[in-house]
Amino acid sequence: MNPNNKVLTEEQIKQALTTLTNPWEVVANKEIRYDFKFPSFTSSMAFVNQVAALCEAEHHHPDIGIFLDRVQIILSTHEVSGLSEKDFVMAAKIENLYGNTN
Repeated sequence: MNPNNKVLTEEQIKQALTTLTNPWEVVANKEIRYDFKFPSFTSSMAFVNQVAALCEAEHHHPDIGIFLDRVQIILSTHEVSGLSEKDFVMAAKIENLYGNTN
């Protein structure tokens, strides 16, 4: 197991959230999720394709919900059955993509 993949404590999760731009929701200290808003379905899909390419390159794959004008990203580290530093690094990279598309 990668040392960066150790499960984070509740306090570490709170601290990691402060590094993100958007207000990600923490669910049971096991995952973080955020709904990104878009003007159209086409722009939602373009964002999903960019996220997919990024996640494939990083070898860290979120759950993705695609809705008409929003995309829900859910991150967790399955290897540790919870949140790790890797999730917050990926969340920041996804936020950066979002900032470049809007």
